[in-house]
Amino acid sequence: MLAVPPLAAEQILHIGPLPVTNSYVNSTIALVGFVVFALFIRAGVKKYGGRAPKGIVNFFESILEFILGYIDNVTHDRKKSLKFLPIVGSLFLFILISNWMGLLPGVGSIGIQKGSEFIPLLRPANTDLNMTLSMAVLAVVASHILGVATIGFFKYANRFIKIGDLYHAFKSLKPVNILTAIIEFFVGLIEIISEIAKMVSLSLRLLGNIFAGEVLMTVLAGLVPYLVPLPFMALELLVGFIQAVVFAMLALVYLSMATVETHGHAEAGKGEAEAEAEENQVPAV
Repeated sequence: MLAVPPLAAEQILHIGPLPVTNSYVNSTIALVGFVVFALFIRAGVKKYGGRAPKGIVNFFESILEFILGYIDNVTHDRKKSLKFLPIVGSLFLFILISNWMGLLPGVGSIGIQKGSEFIPLLRPANTDLNMTLSMAVLAVVASHILGVATIGFFKYANRFIKIGDLYHAFKSLKPVNILTAIIEFFVGLIEIISEIAKMVSLSLRLLGNIFAGEVLMTVLAGLVPYLVPLPFMALELLVGFIQAVVFAMLALVYLSMATVETHGHAEAGKGEAEAEAEENQVPAV
């Protein structure tokens, strides 16, 4: 009988002061696989030079074009898509491969016995909150960095701390503008909380789905070890793909929203003033 896996990843050894968990081993294997794969593809691209690639290089080029076209549907800008591709594509592929690696034979079933406790040597990487939270922090922080780089620090900061809008509203001495600016100021503070909520929701969604699948497969393997778990393994393949798509898509949406320039209260007031000036300059007939 296999034990139901705990929520926290188990430590299997220490490298100096650094504890190594079984989920970290899986993520490291996936990372090494990506590095080897990247070197292989790079060698294949150099082989064909400027000519159209063939075989497996052409196959993976088509996958890259598919991901890039999918990003284009959100950004509607090829330059932005190329800028977001390294982040979104890497998150998607890493999460997908990590999820599918958790279904390989031996993952969760081969381990060491410490007294009455069984510790598997391999465990799905995304069943560790440290892993899912780090990817969520990466996606949200990257969106802020690209937002600042795209529209400027002060314009981007004004989305959250609307000091500029308050200044222009009080300068106008209009009660409606002042009230609106005060409301928008507190809305900006709520936006800061929402950025933290993004990281929490991204990490917990992925963790919950993958951990639930791990528990399901462990229970089924312990009760009925043959044939019956196969349909559920096929379902877990689908769930792993969907979770990778959802995580990458949400990261893409955050990146796209952060790099779109918004017009604040002060700019809106300025636009109204320009419209009034144009009306006053209309010559009389």
